[in-house]
Amino acid sequence: MDYSGIVLDIRQALLDLLDAANLESGNILVIGCSTSEVLGEKIGTASNMEAAAAIIEGIYPVCCERGLYLAVQCCEHLNRALVVEKECLKKYSLEEVCVHPVPGAGGSTANLAMKTLKDAVVVERIQAHAGLDIGDTFIGMHLKPVAVPVRSAIGKIGQAHLTMARTRPKLIGGERAQYQRT
Repeated sequence: MDYSGIVLDIRQALLDLLDAANLESGNILVIGCSTSEVLGEKIGTASNMEAAAAIIEGIYPVCCERGLYLAVQCCEHLNRALVVEKECLKKYSLEEVCVHPVPGAGGSTANLAMKTLKDAVVVERIQAHAGLDIGDTFIGMHLKPVAVPVRSAIGKIGQAHLTMARTRPKLIGGERAQYQRT
């Protein structure tokens, strides 16, 4: 597996998402990642710390540069809880839960996020402003309504299917409403 290629691909996909999403400093970016799928295996069967390191290396520095909070989704064994920085927890009044993700229960990417993110904690739910889903891990439950798909020239990370989304405010008010800011 070419892990340097994964770093480049995930960074490019993230930049494509950020171009479309118009995120502001302090917004939340959620990622879900099956390192098993990145390696071409069935989700949950071949957790891999090297693949996780490549994903974090491609994403986290960009988040730091742009002032974004990174939320890393754990696997289904931890009910898709998320690893975030304590500062994010405080800003968004999130509730910390007591668990430590490991490769077999939480996933390699979440496990590495606990070691990499500044003052990392785990929360049960979040409403992120945009997200990347690597390997069909179903991050939609952690996105603000309304999610809008974003396309990139990068369709796979390793062997894993990649989907991305940004969010926008709900359109309300009916036929007389105006949605453009004047």
